[in-house]
Amino acid sequence: MLELKQVFGGYGKMTILNGTSFRIEKGTITTVIGPNGAGKSTVFKAIFGLLNIRSGQVLLNGKDVTGQAPAKMLAHGVSYVPQGRNLFPMLSVKHNLEIGGISAPDQSRVARRIDEVMEQFPILKEKANQQAITLSGGQQKQLEIARALLLDPKLILIDEPSIGLSPQMVSETFRTLIRLRDEGVTVLMVEQNAKAALAMSDYGLVLEQGQTRMHNKADALLADPRVGQLFLGASLAEA
Repeated sequence: MLELKQVFGGYGKMTILNGTSFRIEKGTITTVIGPNGAGKSTVFKAIFGLLNIRSGQVLLNGKDVTGQAPAKMLAHGVSYVPQGRNLFPMLSVKHNLEIGGISAPDQSRVARRIDEVMEQFPILKEKANQQAITLSGGQQKQLEIARALLLDPKLILIDEPSIGLSPQMVSETFRTLIRLRDEGVTVLMVEQNAKAALAMSDYGLVLEQGQTRMHNKADALLADPRVGQLFLGASLAEA
């Protein structure tokens, strides 16, 4: 569904991605792991049109979408949930969802999708008229994911979904991503809790110094002693 071919890019004169290449299969969850500075979040920005790509290609379903603006990527069926909190805290849950669909040409369809998404996340339906700031960390993450679903994405990029969440809410967030995968949505995720993320993923991708070092089935990476020694220890948990 998604392919990066020898992508080079970065910020200003600094190069972060040094020929990054990989393929993501449709209807799967793939977790990207690697040390600090490996380029994990930068890859997402490159895919979603938030980074200047100096050379290389981003292909979506075989179509070249390199450097296309985020609005176009949304239209192509790609949603992005960045790291950290990205809500309007003083607006209601429902208003946050409405903003997520503001670029859609058919606003009546957006209204229907808001109802459908809130059925998927009952706590959001229950708190539809409450300010986003009143939600727990886990509920806010659910709201971010729900907002990303408004335009029926086929691919979701989600960066560090477990940050600031309790273990229980991390498990619930992962179950949500599994459910989305089972409904046909492709998920590409960066996650600090590498062991848990790989355990619920179909594939894993090891990024180091802006290059893909390994790309395999998630259970194979979990069983690989090189990955365990280099990337699944305490150093990665802090990455």
